[in-house]
Amino acid sequence: MRILFCAFFLVLLVAQVLPASPFARDPSCHSAVFPPRAGRCVAPRASPAGTRSTIGLSPRVSTKNPGLSRLASSFLLPGSMKALTGLVLSRKGNSVPSPWSGVSAPLAQPSIARNSRALLAKACSLSSSHAVGEQKRRSGNLSDSPACGSRNARLYASLSQARNMSTKANPYAFAAKTLEGTQKTYYDLGALQDDRLKTLPFSIRVLLESAVRNCDGFSIKPEDVQTILDWQKSSQAQKEIPFMPARVLLQDFTGVPAVVDLAAMRDAMARLGGPPSKINPLVDVDLVIDHSVQVDYSRSPQAFEKNLAKEMERNSERFSFLKWGSTAFSNMLIVPPGSGIVHQVNLEYLARVVMDKAKNGNRSLLYPDSLVGTDSHTTMINGLGVVAWGVGGIEAEAVMLGQQISMVLPQVIGFELTGQLSPSVTATDLVLTVTNILRKKGVVGKFVEFYGPGVKTLTLADRATVANMAPEYGATMGFFPVDEQTLRYLKQTGRSDEKVDLIEAYTKANYLFAGQGAHEAIAFSDRVSLNLSEIQPCVAGPKRPQDRVPLNDVKEDFQVSLRNPVGFKGFGLADAQAEKKVEMTYQGKTYTLTNGSVVIAAITSCTNTSNPGVILGAAMLARNAVQKGLSVPPYIVTTLSPGSQAVTEYLARSGLLTDLEKLGFYTAGYGCMTCIGNTGDFDPEVSEAITKGDLVVAAVLSGNRNFEGRVHPLTRANYLASPPLVVAYALAGRVDFDFENEPLGNDSEGKPVFLRDIWPSRDQIAEVEAKALSASAFVKIYEHITEGTPAWNALKTAKASDLFEWDEKSTYIHNPPFFQTMGKEPSPIADIEDAYCLLNLGDSITTDHISPAGNIAMNSPAAKYLQAKGVERKDFNTYGARRGNDEIMVRGTFANIRLVNKLCPKDGPKTVHVPTGEVLPVYDVAMKYKAEGKPMIVLAGKEYGSGSSRDWAAKGPYLMGVKAIIAESFERIHRTNLVGMGIVPLQFQEGQNAESLGLTGKEQFSISLNKGEIVPGSLITVKTREGKTFDVRCRIDTELEVKYFQNGGILHYVLRNLVKQHAEGH
Repeated sequence: MRILFCAFFLVLLVAQVLPASPFARDPSCHSAVFPPRAGRCVAPRASPAGTRSTIGLSPRVSTKNPGLSRLASSFLLPGSMKALTGLVLSRKGNSVPSPWSGVSAPLAQPSIARNSRALLAKACSLSSSHAVGEQKRRSGNLSDSPACGSRNARLYASLSQARNMSTKANPYAFAAKTLEGTQKTYYDLGALQDDRLKTLPFSIRVLLESAVRNCDGFSIKPEDVQTILDWQKSSQAQKEIPFMPARVLLQDFTGVPAVVDLAAMRDAMARLGGPPSKINPLVDVDLVIDHSVQVDYSRSPQAFEKNLAKEMERNSERFSFLKWGSTAFSNMLIVPPGSGIVHQVNLEYLARVVMDKAKNGNRSLLYPDSLVGTDSHTTMINGLGVVAWGVGGIEAEAVMLGQQISMVLPQVIGFELTGQLSPSVTATDLVLTVTNILRKKGVVGKFVEFYGPGVKTLTLADRATVANMAPEYGATMGFFPVDEQTLRYLKQTGRSDEKVDLIEAYTKANYLFAGQGAHEAIAFSDRVSLNLSEIQPCVAGPKRPQDRVPLNDVKEDFQVSLRNPVGFKGFGLADAQAEKKVEMTYQGKTYTLTNGSVVIAAITSCTNTSNPGVILGAAMLARNAVQKGLSVPPYIVTTLSPGSQAVTEYLARSGLLTDLEKLGFYTAGYGCMTCIGNTGDFDPEVSEAITKGDLVVAAVLSGNRNFEGRVHPLTRANYLASPPLVVAYALAGRVDFDFENEPLGNDSEGKPVFLRDIWPSRDQIAEVEAKALSASAFVKIYEHITEGTPAWNALKTAKASDLFEWDEKSTYIHNPPFFQTMGKEPSPIADIEDAYCLLNLGDSITTDHISPAGNIAMNSPAAKYLQAKGVERKDFNTYGARRGNDEIMVRGTFANIRLVNKLCPKDGPKTVHVPTGEVLPVYDVAMKYKAEGKPMIVLAGKEYGSGSSRDWAAKGPYLMGVKAIIAESFERIHRTNLVGMGIVPLQFQEGQNAESLGLTGKEQFSISLNKGEIVPGSLITVKTREGKTFDVRCRIDTELEVKYFQNGGILHYVLRNLVKQHAEGH
């Protein structure tokens, strides 16, 4: 009994008396899931440094009884409890700031810190043994008890049910230190005194620091810290950990639906009796408008201004809504259109590398910058040493509202780079090679961390290029730890010397700086190596980024692909069709188009335009070509769409911008543009020639994705290439071109000009870069980044209010149905019975196949909806721009013209209504099944949901009525999105697929979900009405995801928690 009282008083002391660790994330002040209770965050009385203290007393605890802690410590607690109490109540030595300005809490002595884990473990054992024993006696169960951490967590929860759990102290408070030479605090990983620290990859150390800093014993527990420290075993066992990112990054295609969801959640909060203001971002949110601008005009000095004006005209309603959001929600920064691409702006300006934040007027806390972004290429910032990855909009919204990410602790592949790049090789060639290697290796769901002597030879921009394409090689991250190159880049892009010095000091002090030999002690899950000197110039295509082709082989590869059966490397043309030519008259001259003719040449995408080396290389190649008298055919849509205005600033300073323009590469806009399919329409003469001959024409772009139908509906072949090669292919006019043996043209003297004659050397590029790039160029651009154009500033916004006034006539912004019928308690999970297969799909179905971002086809269900609303064809805009309207997006689900459905493989984005045999658009069939009360499933192959982090690829099927996806494998972000919308991802067992099981897609499927009581990763039985039975793996991967699914989705889970806490007075 005495031990039970000891445990009770220990919990009481921890919860009521002890200080939450300085700057620990205290959800009572900073979390929507754990909102503030009355009286919290009030400054206590100061205590002199080095003395006993009751810092952190809540006003709810009587301060008239100063003997409470002494009573508990002296009279009730066993010796080990006294030791623990002494550890946390009497901390002599260095002082660290308290959670309140001007109050200091003494720091534990090193000897105490070294023994803290042992003391905590012993106290845990003592405090839980009695409770476990009592439970056994009552139940008669005398089997072995669970691990100490789990027992203690349950005991704590049972004793604190009626309390606000967020008042718990951080057991790692002893690790809080003052950074030498500053007045800033940080959590010192070295204070853990654990030899495993130096064996952890740098990326895992960032996860560890977050767990230590945010540990509150409830949402993040001490055992989570131990799980990360034991990373080698934990990652193999696929253990779950929580992670709280420091920031959220949005672009407007995903940002608009995110703000729509937040506004809809406020409506639901009000309907369920809670204050709408509870729905509010609690972390920094940066939204960069970059996805809306289209290439309506090109090859003109006025292209940028005209495209920007068109963008504002088309999207004024969306932009006005975002401006309302920036005033209605706190912690939200909007970067206006025409500023740049989100990832490049993040790299050059937004990223902190080390967060330096004061809470409530306190001294600053230092901790690693980290973020999640609603774009899969958020990983670009990994090149700067920032832990980040892409998530779906729904998961990002949950993070905004204070919900930690639940993730399986990933394995880390160590990628060793040796040697250095050859003079003719670019960072683009490097990343395409890495993508090819890692796709073959298989790194889905894993971190990749780069190290070795070759890393030191890469510029920061080169690293960012490699990190950017992590989604293409399948990894969650492609991480480069902070080193000297990082610091050099930060100074180059205008960060202050003081800030950079602080970053250096913090990362070196906290085992986060990759110095000489830093990776020697790290025990990676697996290793890959690449000698940079062996990389050759290359492109990737014609349909996937992982299909690397050496530059010298492109001509032959394309010709073979023309005749290969339809597939990733085949177009299925007969010999006669492969040789077809079509003449056209364009601007008064006759030109011939063939299979392989280049019709788009775009220097685009943050992947490459963030890299001064390849941009200046392209400009120098253009200068040399102009000097040789070469030109680009006028029918080719040539565009320059830089990721930031800093690019055109240094191009202008170098004097090379005009050379690009002379070849037609005028600045078309500062946004994603061609890279995401905002390519605009071809001139009629070009479109007619392509369609007349049914030609396989090509786009060459410096982008990161080239899935069929993404870049432009009429370019069936799409090749990713470096910016210099984009210029080279524009000059050649064909992709089936042998640069080694075929001249690009003749110079003024009639001599043939080969690519090697105009290709700039690496030394020449470096010389120009040194002169053109300066910190002042970046400072000049970014000091006005949020000001916007006159047109932006003139936008009218809805009146400031907690609730948005929805306009039912709007075709851009519509109140979604996700929360409109939601109750305070979740509905029971029903089994899936007699479901029809909506689609039977193959491998590599991308989120663009599921929810396209490009043009809205004239005969599509979405087009019919818009026409019924009185919208003219010219004002359709794109699916991406319409993501704030669920009515359009559900109609656009599975509407990609390149979608191949095995139920009707020749009919485009259509499917079969199985009971009647009718072939209709997918949306129409889904609505028939819904009207009949029949659930639906989808069958698919490998890599289902690859590509962009597009939450509408989960929202759309959900609104259609799809209950489960059965696939051979899922891409990481999309699997999470499916769970987040309450759709069950189910995976065929190894070696099985729909075909091997004899499934045609015309069966009816029944799946038992055990009323939602699902074990993550367990086998689930599927039965068909026709008599087939097979098991599939449930890809709800964590216990927290089970809770999301039981609630109908992650946002429903968060919203119910908020409503419940309000009802309880929290």
